[in-house]
Amino acid sequence: MKIDILTLFPALFSNFLTESMIGIAVNNGAIDVKITNIRDFAHDKHKTTDDYPYGGGAGMIMKPEPIFEAVQAVKTAKNTPVIYFTPQGRLLDQDLVNEYCKSEKIILLCGHYKEIDQRVRELVVTDEISIGDYVLSGGEIPAMVFIDAVARLQEGVLSDIDSAMSDSHQKYLLGCPHYTRPPEFKGLTVPEVLLSGNHARIAEWRLERAREITQKIRPDLYKKFIENEKKK
Repeated sequence: MKIDILTLFPALFSNFLTESMIGIAVNNGAIDVKITNIRDFAHDKHKTTDDYPYGGGAGMIMKPEPIFEAVQAVKTAKNTPVIYFTPQGRLLDQDLVNEYCKSEKIILLCGHYKEIDQRVRELVVTDEISIGDYVLSGGEIPAMVFIDAVARLQEGVLSDIDSAMSDSHQKYLLGCPHYTRPPEFKGLTVPEVLLSGNHARIAEWRLERAREITQKIRPDLYKKFIENEKKK
């Protein structure tokens, strides 16, 4: 998978792309990430990428020309997705991650300041995504969240792909409780069923706990789980 990141702050991605699982994904070629500085496409002597909003109001707006040119510079196919991270976008969930993890190439547009010019959204953006109902300084952190989510599903990134497929949200269920050694810690013990060696009982226990947790904490997600089960 090829990923182009368009940003005003390339340095924010330095450690992210070299450490842990993402570093592995980059090193083994599972993902090919290129970072483009939008400021390189500003042609005035000050490299201006933002300006005051028409109609007045607080905040600055990212200018359309540098963004448009940056997208055109990295877009090699007409159908390449261009994702813009914004609170107005649809909420990122596992279904969306599963959809995009199959893409050959994705362009991620990281906005900053108040907003980007609406015209460039209409001209080049193909999808708008939000990672939650809160405000961040820019699109760089959402882009990292998105990359992490899709990269771990690429072949050769995780040593055990079953681990990814059993994660929370994959089947509209949150994860069950997990334990490791020692069997007792400060008076708290590991559930006996997990020590039994009976894989059928263990799987049943994990499913029951996952259902209980999801129904309690995320009833909206549990509803999707029930609907999905009815389709089987």
